[in-house]
Amino acid sequence: MSSQVSSVKEYFDTLPQRFVPGAAKGVNAVYQFELAGDTGGVYHVAVSDGAMEIHDGPHGAPTATLKMTADDYVKMANGKLNGTMAFMKGQLKISGNMVMAQKMQGIFPPSK
Repeated sequence: MSSQVSSVKEYFDTLPQRFVPGAAKGVNAVYQFELAGDTGGVYHVAVSDGAMEIHDGPHGAPTATLKMTADDYVKMANGKLNGTMAFMKGQLKISGNMVMAQKMQGIFPPSK
């Protein structure tokens, strides 16, 4: 099975397989994804000390929020767009707890 995804929905459907529980040990955070475009949507993922739950829709008080287009997010999830470069170019906007946001790359690594 290829770990590349073709859509935001497929990304969240397969997120449990790419989740790294060891990287999430001691992390208690809610990550909200606001992905614009026809194939986008709003999702939030609750990480609790090595476990996670995915939810459709917004969370009342996310720890960190990522905003970008759905197309760019799929590229980033597939390792074809560097998250740091996307942030620096304004393609990716992050609000909330930046330290927790930086942990995301280890918890939900991009596909190889």
